[in-house]
Formats: sequence, structure tokens, C-alpha cells
Amino acid sequence: MNVLFFLAIPIILFFLASKFYAKWIAKNLGENAGNPTPAVTINDGRDYVPTKRYVVFAHHFSAIAGAGPIIGPTMAVLYGFIPAWMWVVVGGIFLGAVHDFTTMFISLREKGKSIAEVARNTLGKTGFNLMITFTIMMLLLVCSSFLSATAISLTSLWPLSKLGVEGTDTILKTITADGITYGRIGGIASTSVIFITLCAPFLGWLIHKKGIKTLYAYLLASAICIISVLLGIQFPVSLQPFHWMIIISIYVLIASGTPVWIILQPRDFINVQILYGGILLMVISLLSVGFGGASVSLPNFNFSEGAQSLGMIWPMMFITIACGAISGFHSLVGGGTTCKQLSNETDARKVSFNSMLLESLLAICVLLAIGVGLSFIDYKSIVWPSDPAIKSNPILGFSLASGNLFHQGLGIPVSLGTVFGILLVEGFVITTLDAAVRLNRYLFEELWVILFQNPKPFLKNYWFNSLLTVIFMFVLAYSNAFSVLWPIFGTANQLLAALALITVSSWLVLKGKKYFFALFPALFMLATTITSLVILFLSYVEKSNYILIVVDVFLFMLSLGVVVLAVNIFLKKSKREVVLEK
Repeated sequence: MNVLFFLAIPIILFFLASKFYAKWIAKNLGENAGNPTPAVTINDGRDYVPTKRYVVFAHHFSAIAGAGPIIGPTMAVLYGFIPAWMWVVVGGIFLGAVHDFTTMFISLREKGKSIAEVARNTLGKTGFNLMITFTIMMLLLVCSSFLSATAISLTSLWPLSKLGVEGTDTILKTITADGITYGRIGGIASTSVIFITLCAPFLGWLIHKKGIKTLYAYLLASAICIISVLLGIQFPVSLQPFHWMIIISIYVLIASGTPVWIILQPRDFINVQILYGGILLMVISLLSVGFGGASVSLPNFNFSEGAQSLGMIWPMMFITIACGAISGFHSLVGGGTTCKQLSNETDARKVSFNSMLLESLLAICVLLAIGVGLSFIDYKSIVWPSDPAIKSNPILGFSLASGNLFHQGLGIPVSLGTVFGILLVEGFVITTLDAAVRLNRYLFEELWVILFQNPKPFLKNYWFNSLLTVIFMFVLAYSNAFSVLWPIFGTANQLLAALALITVSSWLVLKGKKYFFALFPALFMLATTITSLVILFLSYVEKSNYILIVVDVFLFMLSLGVVVLAVNIFLKKSKREVVLEK
């Protein structure tokens, strides 16, 4: 079927969901523009900072999007295009957007508290302890998975012959091995990431200290992006994956401890210009090839090969496509950093619900780009190589698909389009990393208060807690391959979403509000992720991966505890209703 069909249907449904479904949920939650936000009432200049909505949207979207809606769909489309496409569309509207909006709104109402802290008021002290421990574990899996993926992709090479380039007639720096000339695709992104990071504090100073106009901020951010790419073409940075892991770890350590307006906000704002541009380019390219009669070349259904590499389609496809359908990490960003920057309560809906739908649109574009821009053979050779010595590289797979799509749709050279494709991912993996480390820093600070009546001063220090997070992240990433980490990360991520929605449902019950729109997604994701944990546990036992066996069991026990507490709340509500009826 023509690609226009698979692009138009989601766009229409996402528009309707934003216009009607989001407002219905907001009405049920009691959205009120007159309520002062924590950013306004606290405003400490470090974490609580009232910020213009367009800047907050850019920060939130770049933090939640990251590589998730690119890597997940790229891997899971092995099951076939149709099931992956349907899960993104349905999941994005009825699970992901609902999860993001409700968790951010409740954190906003609870004075900027994390979802774990909200659990203290709904599920009690035990629920708080379980949630905060689970969240720390999940964030460490987020960080280690993305660190591993980044280190691999920043060193990506690809034969020039497959880029449609003859000889060395290319903007890419090259290397020859075994008689094959490869282009250094990852090196350009490396330089771009470094330059954007160095420019971020200057833009942050202009926005928050000098009050630069919105138009000028966008123009300057766009100029920085363009210059960063030009510098990358001329001076690509080439390092080994291990060295990149060390450098990125040092960077996120620094970024997580500085005020949000210095690095986090402006860096996200600069990077999001690339993501906005990338989504626009993909949509225009897809429209162009669609009107030219292009159709998806991937199999519509491919259950056997998908099951062979990933496991049964349920639950494994549903946890492989995390971001883009539903992601528990979003509740941490919304309740950890974003809600502390909102100037108006109505901004929660406009930022969270719409950001999730835009991320779902990105995931749809990724699926279509792969379906149009890569042959199924090339796709499997990059993302699911048969040779165990070759590491899976889904970021490279997406980048090559984007390059071919841009070439077919807009006539952009394949090599340049591929570079832009990898830039779409790289900057946002790192924005996700620095946001995640900052969030884990908050949670460690809360954890010490639980464990010790009077925590030592160094346990309250944000540099210590950031360093602790970075060390755990590095050890997990160094000791496990990316393809091994992603399934357990996806499971933990989706399980956190289920637990967050259970917390939301409990909050709504205690407030006497409707809760079914949050409870149904919670139950579905709970069944999906617990089944996945069982399957992964058997796999880890077979491979004697003791670290991940412990992680798996730990996640299972923590989630079971939260579920038991939530069930008690609903049972008490039912008993109260029976008593009132009598």
C-alpha cells in the first residue's frame, strides 16, 4: 500500500486526539490556568525556573525523544511493518500521551514532586520506597543502554559503494580496509555534538539573563546547528567506543550538576532544531515519494524471524517499541525537570500530550523511512547481523534509510542525508543521558533520606550523587552489549509506565475522579512487562548473565510490591462504596 496512507492516518488521528481527547482528560483532572505552578512559587534559580513554553517544549521533547522512537521501531519492525505501525498509532494516543499528561499534571499539582514522591501520598511510605528504588534501577538501565548505543554509533563506518558514491567523491572522510572504502559517518556527528555543547551556555545566558527575543533564539540555535555540521564535515572526530564512553560520562556528570538554564535547557533547545528539521524533512520526503507511487518494501508481517531474534511478538514487540508508544521515562522527565519549569498549569497538557504525539509521529516516520529507504536484506545485515562478531547498529540502519529517503524524495546526496540521519539521533541520546543522570541525582538524594535518619552531608551533595549514577551507568554499559541491554531496558521502562499509571489511578481514586482512562493502559502494560520479565529471566539463566538475572528479579519483586499496595487502595474504595450504599 502507498506510504501516504500510512502517514496520513496517524497525522489525522493525532490531531483529533490533541484537540478532543486531551481536553477531555484535562477537564476530568481539573486543569485551571489560575493555579500557580511550582516554578513560580519556588523559583530557586537552579531546578525551579519559570520558562517560556516554547523553550520548555523543546527541552521536554528532546529529552523524551532521544534515540528511543528511532531505535525501538528500527529494531521491532523485524516483526513486520503492520504490527509495529499499529502499536505506535494506538499506543501513542491511548497509552503514551495519557501517561505523559497525567503524570506531569499530578507532579505539577504536588508541587513538582517526582512520581515516586507522589506514590508516598497515594500508596504510602512503602509504596514510595518501592517506587524510588525501582525508578533508580530503571534510570540506570536507560543511561547504560543509551551510553552503549552512542559509543557504537559515533564510530559508525559504511561502504561508500552502498551510499551511491564512486571512489572518494564524497563529503565524508574515508578509511580503507580489506580493499573496501568506508565513510566515517559517526565522526561528523561527534564534532557536531561537541560544538553544540560548547555553545549551549552562551545561548542559555542570552535567553535567561538577556531576554533575547524568541525569533532570534530560534535563528541563533539553527545557525549553531548548521555550523556544527560544517565543522563536522571538515574536522570529524574519530575515537574508539571505549573512549567515547569515558568522555560522555564526564560530560553528563558536569551537565547534571549545573543549573538547568546553563547547559540542559539551551543544549536541548539547540538540538531540537535538528529534530524539528529532521521530522519536517522526513514528512516532505515521504509525501514526495508517496505521490510518486512509493510503497513500503518491508514485509507486512514477519512473525517467525521476529520471534527468532526477539521472542514472541507479545510481549516482546510491545516492549521493544517503548518510546513512540509509551515510555515510563517520560514520567520521570515530566515530574523531574519539566514540571519545575512550567509557568502556567495549562502548559502541562500542551507540552506533555503534544510532545508524546510528536514523538509518535517521529516513530511513524522512522518506520516509513526504513520501509522506503532500505532493502530488507540490508536492514537485517545492519540491525540483525547473522554474524555474532558484528554488533547490531540500529542507529546506522536508520541513518542510511534516511539518507536514501531524502535522496529519493528531495534529491539530497545519500551521504549527506545519512549524516543528517545520524545527527538526528546522536544529539538526543546525549540530551536524554544528561536529563536521566540529573533525575537519578534527585532520586539518590531522596533515597538517602529513606535509608538514614540523618544523612551525612556528602550524601546530600549533588556532585556525589551524580558521580554515583555515572559510575553505575558506565559499569553496566561496559559489561553488556547494547542489544543485550535494550530488552531489559524496554521492559523496565514500560513497567515503570505501568506503575506510574497505577499511581495516577490511585491518586484519581483518592480525589474521587474518573480513573479508567489511566487504569486500563496500566493493566495492559503490567501484564505485558511482567510476562517479558519472565521470558528474559529464562534467557539470562540460560546464558549465565548473573548481573541481569539479579536486575530482572529485583524489578519483578519491586513491581509486585507496588501492585499489591495499589490493589489494597482499590479494595478499600470498594468497601467504602458498599458501606455508603448500605
